[in-house]
This record gives sequence, C-alpha cells and structure tokens, in this order.
Amino acid sequence: MRAWVLPASLVISLSASLLLLWPTQPLADDTDQEIRETILMQIEAFANNEPEAAWAFASEGIKRRFGSSDVFIDMVRQAYPAVHQATAIEFDERVPHGTFEIQVVKLQGPDGKRWDAYYRMVSVDGSWKVAGVQLYPSEVGI
Repeated sequence: MRAWVLPASLVISLSASLLLLWPTQPLADDTDQEIRETILMQIEAFANNEPEAAWAFASEGIKRRFGSSDVFIDMVRQAYPAVHQATAIEFDERVPHGTFEIQVVKLQGPDGKRWDAYYRMVSVDGSWKVAGVQLYPSEVGI
C-alpha cells in the first residue's frame, strides 16, 4: 500500500482555501449577547423614563403601530408594568425561527409577580430590535 504525502505548503494552502469558502455565521454566543444587551438597554430606558432611548430599540413594525416614543412608552407603562419597572431579570432560552428569534426572559414586576416574557427579536442592518413581547404568568420563580 502506498502512502500519500503532501507537501506542507499544499496542506496549508488547501486548509486556508476551505476556511475562506466555509460559510460564516455569527456565533450563537454573539447573538445571545447582542439580543440580551438590546433587551436590557430597552428595559433600562423604560426604568429611567427615557422614551426616545426605549424607542430606539423598537422594530419598524412597532414604530409604525405606535407612531411616537411617547405613545409607545405610555402603552408599555400601562400594559406591561413588569417590563416597564422590572425588579429582577433572568434570561432563559433563545429559540431561532428563521426570520426572527424568540428570547425568553423571566421578569419580576414591581408588585412581586413573576412573568415569562417572550421577546420577538428581529435583526435589522446588523442590530437587534424588539418586535414584540408577550407576557405570561410564570410558574417557576426567578
């Protein structure tokens, strides 16, 4: 049986070529971190009563629906007090759905009630935006 020996320069060249052709995708950890930072920064903007800052993290669909940062923050204040004034935040799983991601976040509201928040996240020009949130009473504590 004959052994094939390739020169080292050919092996290095082939390896480099394969790396260039290999499809590149963001690492899951990078996506997790970017999504979490977006959510945290928006929650912080709500807590600090900074409508424009919170609005900056909203998707175009949310912006079309509510029209202005003031209307948006009033809606969040009234309908989502656990998001607007969260006293505890814990990130759970992230579930990819093709054109969007769902990030599960466990929240505790100002009244002490615990919630599971399902954040719909969309990537727009390389940054993550909040496209919606659904809250459900949590069965497991933070």
